[in-house]
Amino acid sequence: MQYFQAVQQGKQRAGKSQMKMFEAAGFGMLTLTTKKVDGKFQPVGDEDFTAVVNSEEGHVAIIVDKDGYTKAQSKALEKDEALAIYKKLRDSGIEEYPGKEILIWTETRPTIQNEP
Repeated sequence: MQYFQAVQQGKQRAGKSQMKMFEAAGFGMLTLTTKKVDGKFQPVGDEDFTAVVNSEEGHVAIIVDKDGYTKAQSKALEKDEALAIYKKLRDSGIEEYPGKEILIWTETRPTIQNEP
């Protein structure tokens, strides 16, 4: 797949995830639209999973594909607020991301929604 095609398809997929985040949080930022697999660009996956991560600015609820590439995120919030958005996303039918870390922009971050 050519880069331009991957971006276009990824933008559509991430845009759908962004709208789900917007419905749950009142705000949704588009993050990644492509990923590089075996040296080739591919669109982010069509599937949606949710998690919470800690960022430099605070806690962020996210929607990722099956490989942990972040497609949409909330703004940085207090932990309890991010967890409340995560719960809304789960209640809407989005499954919890089963992995222990995700990729957001160029950084790998651990998921924290199950921490005490």
